[in-house]
Amino acid sequence: MYTEAITLCPYVPEYYTNRALCFRKRNVWKRVEEDCTRAIELDHKSVKAHYMLGLALLEREEYAGGIQKLEKALDFGRVGDPEGYMVEEIWQRLAKAKYTQWEEESNKRVWRLQELKKTCEKALKQHHFLEASQTGSISEEAADAHAERMKQLDQVFEIAAESDTPTEIGFKWGLRIKQPTTNPSNWLVLQVPDYLCCKITLDIFRDPVISPSGVTYERAMIVDHLNKVGKFDPFTREPLELDQLVPNLAIKEALQAFLNEHGWAYRT
Repeated sequence: MYTEAITLCPYVPEYYTNRALCFRKRNVWKRVEEDCTRAIELDHKSVKAHYMLGLALLEREEYAGGIQKLEKALDFGRVGDPEGYMVEEIWQRLAKAKYTQWEEESNKRVWRLQELKKTCEKALKQHHFLEASQTGSISEEAADAHAERMKQLDQVFEIAAESDTPTEIGFKWGLRIKQPTTNPSNWLVLQVPDYLCCKITLDIFRDPVISPSGVTYERAMIVDHLNKVGKFDPFTREPLELDQLVPNLAIKEALQAFLNEHGWAYRT
């Protein structure tokens, strides 16, 4: 049906995104990519086209390109229909993709650190034994110096692995997963600072807005509250209208900085 429509009128982007949706349901990702690319050529702000193209690229494990398209879809979606269902759906897929990308890169970094640490430990031990062989014995002072160097080496690699280790500030979530650290057997608790989490959902912010009272909420949640519960701030109980909500750019910037440093927080 859509192929016929495209043949008759090849300049309507919706025809391509609708056909791409059909291909998506059949997992024909190459055709999804082709149709969405054409739709974007006709309408560069097409949320559906950027979204499905992002999914198609992720299927090919092109995480950088896929994430870029999902981010564009999210930006255009928030401008056009910030409370729409697609914004939430896009965010979920974007967060999953970013977490997967971080996890893969993290595993590679940790493996390289472990290999480098083994090499350094081996070099220190060889140096220690060489000194012992030259003197004929190991003095208590030399043993203590060797132990101190090994301790310093551990500290250096602990610091190097911090970006791949959950932070221990502002304990918020009780989500336990196995994290790749210098000790892979460790089980750690993922934590996100309170100020980066919505007071209604208790989840990490996605699109934070601030009310006149100074309280920051997740946009979708506070809008839902205003529409279904009443026109008041849920925490201060003061009157509140939709047009009084303002994007909290400071929190949004802080959130992005936190996510850039702690990619594990994308796991929702």
